[in-house]
Amino acid sequence: MMLGPALAAVLSEVELAAQQRNSPDQTPQKVTVEMLKQALAAIGLEFPEEQLKLALNGVNRNLASYERLRALPIPYDTEPAFRFLPALPGKEPKKRPAKFSPSKISVPSLKWTSTEELAFLPLTDLAALVKARRVSSTELTRMYLERLKRYAPKLNFVVTLTEDLALREAAQADAEIKSGKYRGPLHGIPYGAKDLFATKGIRTTWGAEPFENQMIDYDATVITRMRDAGAVLVAKLSMGALAQGGLWFGGMTKNPWNTERTSSGSSAGSASATSAGCVGFSIGTETLGSIISPSTACGVTGLRPTYGRVSRYGAMGLSWTMDKIGPICRGVEDCALVLNAMYGPDGRDNTTLDAPLDWNPAMPLSKLRVGYTKTEFDRLTGDRKKIYEDALDACRKTGMKLEPVELPEFPTQQLMFLLSAEAAAAFDDITRDGQVGKLKGQAPGDWPNTFRTARAIPAVEYIRAQRARTLLQHKMDDFFSRWDVLISSNQSASLSITNLTGQPQVVVKCGILNQDQPLGLCFAGRLYEEGTPLRAALAYEQATEWRKVHPKLS
Repeated sequence: MMLGPALAAVLSEVELAAQQRNSPDQTPQKVTVEMLKQALAAIGLEFPEEQLKLALNGVNRNLASYERLRALPIPYDTEPAFRFLPALPGKEPKKRPAKFSPSKISVPSLKWTSTEELAFLPLTDLAALVKARRVSSTELTRMYLERLKRYAPKLNFVVTLTEDLALREAAQADAEIKSGKYRGPLHGIPYGAKDLFATKGIRTTWGAEPFENQMIDYDATVITRMRDAGAVLVAKLSMGALAQGGLWFGGMTKNPWNTERTSSGSSAGSASATSAGCVGFSIGTETLGSIISPSTACGVTGLRPTYGRVSRYGAMGLSWTMDKIGPICRGVEDCALVLNAMYGPDGRDNTTLDAPLDWNPAMPLSKLRVGYTKTEFDRLTGDRKKIYEDALDACRKTGMKLEPVELPEFPTQQLMFLLSAEAAAAFDDITRDGQVGKLKGQAPGDWPNTFRTARAIPAVEYIRAQRARTLLQHKMDDFFSRWDVLISSNQSASLSITNLTGQPQVVVKCGILNQDQPLGLCFAGRLYEEGTPLRAALAYEQATEWRKVHPKLS
């Protein structure tokens, strides 16, 4: 057989490598048999000593490779040469026009003596008022800027106030709307962005001391698309350091319902500011609960879209196979409108597919196959149980037919080290040079310890876990072939499962425990079909009064 020059060269390299593996090794032997034995014991493996001696040369060769690679500068926005695809082979969404039919915007018949009386309105109402020119973008922007300044000391949710930029963008929006160039429902609406999105000319701190003065010289795709939609950026909002919890270099982000508690995280400032009526809406991210959890804690509506629905270009990478970007709002249809403005491929993130986004708020509810995690709800007690029973009853009264379901049995928690491994790789440089020691959080569950611990995760175990994740994808694909919507609490196992498999999930406020602790009802759906769980959530939202209940900040 004749080989082409390129293939022949590759085979020569392979043969050379094999010869080197089988010949006496000149690599410095930094790792001894005893060290290798102990390292393997730490991950639960044991081999005979003659096998350890045989492996020793290769182990030391690998160590030399690690050391050379550690000296290679790798920018933080460099993606690894692999990607996660939530859709199984043959089940990728087909390209077609989206069927996006939002509710007809009607102008609220409101009278106000101060623009501040509009602070808690949902995006749909704000958009109608701006389009009708009953209130200007500049008036809304000044109002939200003043509220951000007033409540930032109390709630600790602002990293950078973008006042000058916001007023310029608002003035531009007003001029365009006056001239008849209306861009859509986000035009002129002030919003806040989690401080992990790159914003040219504005620092992007990732909430962490080592990056407190970081300036990135380009805009994230999400920021660009918000600008294209005419939205007005008023603030970069706080996030837990490197996207964990609510603690950042400025302290803990507080919950507007009770400032003695955290807002949860990691989209801490996004949820807190939206709940406090300090932005029209906000953008957050989720890897394992970072939209759903703070949205629940702060009593707002959060949507985690399908993995790969929104480009992550310009967003801090924590887990390349789990990170998602989504809206945090004060209404369900708000989330649909914001997602519509930012989804789709950009040529920079190869996980983002060209999948249509369908939204029909008039979809008949009786046709939906709705399951709910009855066993999990039954385990609740006291007032919490009563709140969720009332929420499920409200769902039934909308016309939804709820059937009890059980989530697929799977050792899901045993896959969570995938996140730790990827996060440790993302921030390996600051782990090895000691800068993680600057972070305020240094407890066993905080990133510095997690990053160090993850160094003991073998590549073989990581890949095996990813293969197990494929099995979980098959189980959830089968589950959602039988159900259109899954209803659960935010404490349900569905939160971790759907984050691993990439299904979308939306949470809405369903009650207030002890007058200061919002609870959330979650609606999950099939991959790339956000419109279906959003429709069920909208029905619940409209059937109750919880959307009108806001924290008292005076």
